[in-house]
Order: sequence, then structure tokens, then C-alpha cells
Amino acid sequence: MAGGERRVFGARMSRLPDSAEYVERFCDRHGIVRDVALRVMLIVEELFTNAVVHGYRGESDAPIVVHLSIQDGHVAILFEDAAPRFDPLSVPPVNLEAPLESRAVGGLGVHLIRQYASSARYAREDGRNRLWLRVPCASLAHATKAAQR
Repeated sequence: MAGGERRVFGARMSRLPDSAEYVERFCDRHGIVRDVALRVMLIVEELFTNAVVHGYRGESDAPIVVHLSIQDGHVAILFEDAAPRFDPLSVPPVNLEAPLESRAVGGLGVHLIRQYASSARYAREDGRNRLWLRVPCASLAHATKAAQR
């Protein structure tokens, strides 16, 4: 992902607030409206937590990389970890209409990510899980087009 900003965090839950601050500051610098910034923060929080708890199976100094950029009216996220291979996009969609007691545990975070991202792509490259997501920001797209006129 060219351009943008990249941060590396140790896979520790104590670093989760640092990742949220990173996202918040990025969004503030780029004039991202609060509701979109909160969506991006929620996505990063969900991916970060899952990487620590399920991917690395506990806290460690292993890397979690979050790269943010602005692309065509979207906040683009590249989330990377070096945990064992896992494609969150392969998780079956949650049936929210099914009775609670018949639903499998988990999957709601991936459901939210699917709701908030307009596109998502996963690859295992160079021993890393890489997930690319784009979160639309209509007000940013409008401001970009207005500035180009």
C-alpha cells in the first residue's frame, strides 16, 4: 500500500489503546468525520484483539502492523500479523435472524467488518496474514472532488 502511515505494535492488549489513538489521530489529520473514524477504530480493534487472542494465542512481542491511507474517498486499511494462516473473510456470515441459542459462538466481529468495509481482500504473503479493507467516507470524497474543481 503506497503512501499513508504505518505503525507496528507488539501483540499485547495493553497496546490496543495505542492503536486506537493512532487511528483517531490519522482520521483527525485527514478530516475524516467522526462516525467513519469510529468504524475504522472498531475494525482495527476487532482485528487487533483477534490477532492477539486467537492468532498469536496470547500476548507476545510479535508484530501487528496497521497501515492507513486515503484512497478514492475511502480510508484504506492494511492489517498484518505474523500469526498462523487465518483468513477472516472465510468465516461464514452470521445469521442474525437465527435464535441466539442456535448460533455459533464468535463471528460477530467479522460481521461488523463486512458491514463497514466496502471491499475486503485477504492474502497470506511472506509469512504474514494481510487483510486489505476500504471504508467509505462520502464526506471525504465530496471534499476531494470540490478541491479538484
